[in-house]
Amino acid sequence: MANFSPALTGSATPDAQHPQRSALVIITLLFFMWGLLTSLNDVLIPHLKAVYTLSYVQAMLVQLCFFGAYLLVSLPAGLLIRRIGYQYGVVSGLLLAALGCALFYPASLGTYGMFLTAFFVLASGITILQVAANPYVTILGSAATASSRLTLTQAFNALGTTVAPALGGMLILSGTSLTDQQFAQLPAVQQAQQKALEAAAVQGPYLVLAGLLLLTALVFALVRLPRIAPQADAARSSVALWSQPRLMLGVLAIFLYVGGEVSIGSLLINFLGEPGVAGLSAADAAPLVSYYWGGAMVGRFIGFAVMRKVSPGKALGVNAACSVLLILCAVFSGGALAMWSILAVGLFNSIMFPTIFSMALHKLGAATGQGSGLLCMAIVGGAIVPFAQGWLADLFGVQRSFLLPVFCYLYVMFFGIKYASLYTRPEAQA
Repeated sequence: MANFSPALTGSATPDAQHPQRSALVIITLLFFMWGLLTSLNDVLIPHLKAVYTLSYVQAMLVQLCFFGAYLLVSLPAGLLIRRIGYQYGVVSGLLLAALGCALFYPASLGTYGMFLTAFFVLASGITILQVAANPYVTILGSAATASSRLTLTQAFNALGTTVAPALGGMLILSGTSLTDQQFAQLPAVQQAQQKALEAAAVQGPYLVLAGLLLLTALVFALVRLPRIAPQADAARSSVALWSQPRLMLGVLAIFLYVGGEVSIGSLLINFLGEPGVAGLSAADAAPLVSYYWGGAMVGRFIGFAVMRKVSPGKALGVNAACSVLLILCAVFSGGALAMWSILAVGLFNSIMFPTIFSMALHKLGAATGQGSGLLCMAIVGGAIVPFAQGWLADLFGVQRSFLLPVFCYLYVMFFGIKYASLYTRPEAQA
């Protein structure tokens, strides 16, 4: 792992608080943008599944390529940011993400593999942003409120994930999708034309997103932010991180949490389309996915206040336990109860990523950047777990496949309980 640890230059004097607050506001824009881009996958997975007549496992290659970028790009991203600095690292990430969005235009004229390439390029840009922005937020204030501060910025990330499904359903699914029965009644020539029309529906939205990312890159290239200085620590090698049990357990917690959250979101439209649940079409189900991500947004604003008083570990354990109960209810019930149970999981997902992230990095000092890189690499859980759930969905059906995220949240509950006293008892901070 690259020996990269961001630190604000200068001391945290009262005069320094204003630029820190301004920087936090600007960084929050990044969280919104990558939340929007990530959540659009939940609309595109069922859309591409229908366009290319894919199995669930094949459709989950979208998440495998998207979140696989976190594993492959996190280490080079840390090295890049160390070499060119935080601000230009962000600009580089935005430009790469813009290129990924632009690639959706030729992909819509070609094969499924071209779409997967576009997803990987887009996610590579987002990975660079993640590696830089998450640790940056944790140092813009005291360590004790790092979870709260990161939760606040993640709330705006959740705003992006909330807006995306409804927006994607309106721009991509509405007016282009047909039911299986309607499609089957079309002549062969018209079926091919319909498939081409559905594939081309992504062109306009993603070209607009490419333009917005380019504009954001220009803004970040011009604004003045508190300077980040990468600090090398020769005494602390990357090997030493493996002797940090809380960090290593946190890496696994991030892997499983992201995997569980992404699995649910990826198959949510299909879940709501099950006859025993809601029997909705993809276009009708897409806006409901916003309730899942919207719950995370509301929960993060609540968590921002609550975790100033309550131990982050205790809050994490309780939220994970609630998620387990809700998923079990969704799997073993039906109708409206199953539908609202699975959508409500989003509310309890809210604090999990920022809480795990800040708890795992607590007291790492100059190795914070290295630890951040490991945690960002663990986001590859969003590639592996959905792929595994897609395989289960093909074998046992969509609804039963949701038992897999239950095991993910059980581990997150364990992590929260184990470090429930992290910020209150000195011996727990080791």
